[in-house]
Amino acid sequence: MSIERIAVLGGGAWGTALAQACAHAGRSVTLWEHEPGNAESLLKKRESRFLPGVKIDDRIAVTTDLTNAAKAQAILMVVPAQVLRSVTKALAPMLAKATPVIVCAKGIEHGTQKFMTEIVAECAPDAIPAILSGPSFAADVARGMPTAVTLAAKDAKIAAELSLAIGSTTFRPYHATDVRGVEIGGAMKNVLAIAAGIAAGQGLGASASAALITRGFGEIVRFGKAYGAKTETMMGLSGLGDLILTASSPQSRNFSFGQALGKGVPIAQASGGKLAEGAFTAPVLLEMAAARNIDMPIHSAIAAVLSGKSSVDDAIKSLLARPFGVEE
Repeated sequence: MSIERIAVLGGGAWGTALAQACAHAGRSVTLWEHEPGNAESLLKKRESRFLPGVKIDDRIAVTTDLTNAAKAQAILMVVPAQVLRSVTKALAPMLAKATPVIVCAKGIEHGTQKFMTEIVAECAPDAIPAILSGPSFAADVARGMPTAVTLAAKDAKIAAELSLAIGSTTFRPYHATDVRGVEIGGAMKNVLAIAAGIAAGQGLGASASAALITRGFGEIVRFGKAYGAKTETMMGLSGLGDLILTASSPQSRNFSFGQALGKGVPIAQASGGKLAEGAFTAPVLLEMAAARNIDMPIHSAIAAVLSGKSSVDDAIKSLLARPFGVEE
């Protein structure tokens, strides 16, 4: 299957960056945006309000018409995790049978506890669900800086074809079939990035940050095994790779959110108006961990802080007061 026409749904920073990457790969790209103000900026200024200073490629057609976008041979869904269902439902009747829908959101749906590709499969049963995730900042990808990610679909041939369609010398999607592993790594690293930000904001030092990330990664592996992910996926780009990036840089919205919390900024103001997906993911992860008796003390501590059940200081004390034990 030769994929030449790609649509990107969502004209925020990440959607714009992925549209740029697909254009640089030589594809015909349609970028769909729902928000009126940003749509106008994309159409008139050829620039996303969420990625200022980056002029979008002339080969990218901008549209506010979902019907137009649905004509593509493959769809990249670059909308927040908690609105994926509504956008997929709107898109589904317009899609040709067996159109790949690649989710680029990192999270788990509230209430249903469903992973992103499960939502696509439920709302667009004739589509082919796939997932793209990995260590990547939108600004880097949009400007053509070297970036490697993972693209997973259950069918290895389709995963390889999709990777080839959107890949270039600077944007390198490695293909895989462990869809669940890629989804779990992308969702869970956001919560740990908040934890790492809190540690930085508190001035706990590099040693504490290293311990926090390492022990937190152990929680990702345990959760992943319980929900059918492969350990090697957790060790790859979409797991450990993404965690290293987002848990170590203020460019990460989740890290900067946590850093603000660590400095004493109230939760309502800590995000600075930007989406920190980890804040939505944390309580869902705890529900799912409890259902399968998975021990996740770091994720639990962050969820307690975000829900207002614990202060940052008390959460840190609770982690430091845990009994000594065998490393696992």
